[in-house]
Amino acid sequence: MLSLNIIQLKKEIFFKKMGEEIEFPQYFLCPISLQIMRDPVTTVTGITYDRASIKQWLATAAVCPVTKQPLPPTSDLTPNHMLRRLIQAWCTANAVDRIPTPKSPLQRSIVLKLIRELNRSPDADRSTQMNALTIIDKLAAENDGVNRHIMAVAGVPNAMLLFIVKYFKIGEILGVEEALRVLKLTWTPEAEIGFVGDNSDVIGSIMWILKIEIEDSAKLNALIALKNLIEIETSTLIEKLNLEFFEEIVKMMKEKKFAQAAIQVLIETCSWGRNRAMIVAAGAVAELIEMELRSNQETKRATEVVFGLLAQLCYCAEGRQELLKHAAGMAVVAKRLLRNSAATDDRALCVMESVARFAATKEVVAEMLRVGAVAKLCMVMQADCADYLKRKAREILRLHSSDWSNSPCIQVYLLTRNPR
Repeated sequence: MLSLNIIQLKKEIFFKKMGEEIEFPQYFLCPISLQIMRDPVTTVTGITYDRASIKQWLATAAVCPVTKQPLPPTSDLTPNHMLRRLIQAWCTANAVDRIPTPKSPLQRSIVLKLIRELNRSPDADRSTQMNALTIIDKLAAENDGVNRHIMAVAGVPNAMLLFIVKYFKIGEILGVEEALRVLKLTWTPEAEIGFVGDNSDVIGSIMWILKIEIEDSAKLNALIALKNLIEIETSTLIEKLNLEFFEEIVKMMKEKKFAQAAIQVLIETCSWGRNRAMIVAAGAVAELIEMELRSNQETKRATEVVFGLLAQLCYCAEGRQELLKHAAGMAVVAKRLLRNSAATDDRALCVMESVARFAATKEVVAEMLRVGAVAKLCMVMQADCADYLKRKAREILRLHSSDWSNSPCIQVYLLTRNPR
């Protein structure tokens, strides 16, 4: 976090002009960055800051940097036009590069007008509709969090979904890529998506996008939109998902560019036992294992996501059966333990525990020993890792201590109730 230094605020700052030093007025400087303010804004505490600096500050602290009074991140920032004009006039008078006038924030009324034009029937005035979509796309593409927030609050995400559904029903892809891009950029969990709850057309339209010939970026945005929708959805729509839905998502998993987004969709849906069984039936467990076999562990996060889904699928009998059916299933789980991250370790131990408790035939117990899973559990006991992971490993070892204690590679004391 930035620390303010009053002495630094009072220090003299000079600009050089033609070999001369020019003193810069102190009240032109942002109290946070100590740089000239390009877009001065005043907070509710009465202190003026540069917009970029105060927004960055409020992302990590909810207090005014100068007064230390509470200052929520959503507080209004009022443009200080008078100070900005003074700074611009001073720069002109002293032959210093003039501070450009910042763009005015997007007006909500403009967004609402564009939404009304977008909501027209495709048969009524398609050119007006497409023009409105193009403008919305350009506004969303600007790297301006304020504008995107205004668009989200005004209902742009909802309008994009309605647009996609309309064109899904008439079987046209015109404008769909732009709508998906805008939806991704303006989406917030608080966005008003009121019509989604009982309308399977939304899911149907997104699945349609995944199947048609369209840019890969559009398909990726469609998966992201699907994941976001399921996150805020109640059980009504999630319960209606069928095997065909999960087969299509698992199919997307097989392509590296879509894999992570597809897995996130499945994670959001598999909390329901019925869905979990269908995800397994669609071939997700085997594909997750194959992904790890092909993986060179480019990122820790990718492996964490894979094991996050695998752990949930192994909570059901079908998932455990598919894991054990795969020749490399338990070996992959054992290999990743203690080699990626604490999150992966936790999920790998969840998989092992599910198997050891509910699917431990003599063959499975022997396989866990043969592929090194038991040895890895003993390593967890001795590794510098979290205590809860050690407790979980100990519990798994105790489940079949009589079978594993005779192995020369297992230290017997690790299988006893109380560690030495």
